[in-house]
Amino acid sequence: MKGNEIKYYKKDEILDIEKIIEEYSSYVYKIIDNMSMNKLANEDIEEIISDTFFILWKNKEKLDEERMISSYIAGITRNLVKEKFRNIKINDDIEDYKNNILDFRQIDMIYEEREQSNIIEEIVKKMKKEDMNIFNMYYYSGMKIKEISKKLNVSEFKIKSKLYRIRKKIRKEFKEGGYSNE
Repeated sequence: MKGNEIKYYKKDEILDIEKIIEEYSSYVYKIIDNMSMNKLANEDIEEIISDTFFILWKNKEKLDEERMISSYIAGITRNLVKEKFRNIKINDDIEDYKNNILDFRQIDMIYEEREQSNIIEEIVKKMKKEDMNIFNMYYYSGMKIKEISKKLNVSEFKIKSKLYRIRKKIRKEFKEGGYSNE
């Protein structure tokens, strides 16, 4: 999507949430559909879609105007889907979770995951526009290589090789940052 940066969705310094909802509702649905594999009820899907735009609106002051809105939307949606599955799991068998207490290893793991996400975000910011789009479509939108290839009108091999190079660069950055695992 051209003109995908946050600044294109502002009118008189106010975020045009109606325009965003109009343009990105199907995008959010596609992410949910790809992640949930038909395991969520329609009510849950509708709730996630509306919560995605509500969270975006609630955090409108924190948005970087130069970043692509689709990355914010994809991140929020993915987190909401994961949270929904966690809640479903918790409600299914609450007894299993009564004694589950966060220990320092879990906190360290969460911190490390955030740092790794920050490294990936910095790498993505430095990518060429085409590479960034491929990365976002594959990892954030959950699109398959074949879908990306068709959408961008390039060969599947080109998509695979670009993703390989991106992963290689991320591994290198992780290694330089002191992380031994991907």
